[in-house]
Amino acid sequence: MGGERKVYTLAEVSQHNHAKDCWLVIEGKVYNVTKFLEDHPGGDDVLLSSTGKDASDDFEDVGHSSSARAMMDEFYVGDIDTSTIPSKTKYTPPKQPHYDQDKTSEFVVKLLQFLVPLLILGLAFGVRFYTKAPASS
Repeated sequence: MGGERKVYTLAEVSQHNHAKDCWLVIEGKVYNVTKFLEDHPGGDDVLLSSTGKDASDDFEDVGHSSSARAMMDEFYVGDIDTSTIPSKTKYTPPKQPHYDQDKTSEFVVKLLQFLVPLLILGLAFGVRFYTKAPASS
């Protein structure tokens, strides 16, 4: 690797984003993977889609072998200026109105499906009881 390490900005690395000149940022280091595009087991599209950003998460998600990690040394060209990489923002879901199940028509239908048979059953027992009750003299 020689003496002094070259430090690149993300803008500089982002310019190398095609099949004839492809650079990636992985774990704070910059790699020129142009010669590896044809040999990459996942295809060149995977590498090309990771240009212009910090590809560390993409690299880790795949679960590369130790031999793949060792191979990276031959493609190393320098380090990334981490201040030029945008900070990751935490995902926050969009605000939605509170879902109140009690006010939906679906809830009313389910409630009626439960109560109507009970009312019919109660009415049937009431009528039967009333009609079988002995008349008092």
